[in-house]
Amino acid sequence: MKLVFATHNDHKLKEVQQLLPKSIELLSLKDIQCFDEIPETGETLEENAKIKADFVTQTYGLDCFSDDTGLLVDALDGNPGVYSARYAGEQKNAEDNMTKLLSELEGKENRQAHFKTAIHLNFEGESYVFDGIVKGNITTGKRGSGGFGYDPIFKPEGFTQTFGELPPNTKNAISHRGRAIEKLANFLKNKTL
Repeated sequence: MKLVFATHNDHKLKEVQQLLPKSIELLSLKDIQCFDEIPETGETLEENAKIKADFVTQTYGLDCFSDDTGLLVDALDGNPGVYSARYAGEQKNAEDNMTKLLSELEGKENRQAHFKTAIHLNFEGESYVFDGIVKGNITTGKRGSGGFGYDPIFKPEGFTQTFGELPPNTKNAISHRGRAIEKLANFLKNKTL
């Protein structure tokens, strides 16, 4: 089965490929020659995921899923949330985003946060939504060089290491995206039996 993952992010693509069954041939936007920057104009993660998946399905006529992920920090009233990728500006620079977030949390005791991933799937003419959440805390500094985005400053509950320090297979097993993709994978397995 071929399925498009509406992303230009090679890190995300690789992470998701490791989580889906081998029977699914995962295609990126590059693979289908889609080089458009699909605007994320939704006010929620779910809306942004739907916008991207619908664009691919309507433009290319292909089954597709898209995700949107946000880091929601309690002390910042749920920010950066839907603006996580461009928190420090439209350049979408992870280092800038982490620096801004750490600066805004300076001196704050409550460092609780959670990552949430929302997935929108267009499959055989129907739409489906899956999500995944992982709770944790924001560290006071960057630790580890693994992962991407905010991973070096997010320490999941029950762990002493950040997502940036954890081995990829451990991170994938407990992460927000891993949990959402697991729901997607189970759904697709049942559809392909």
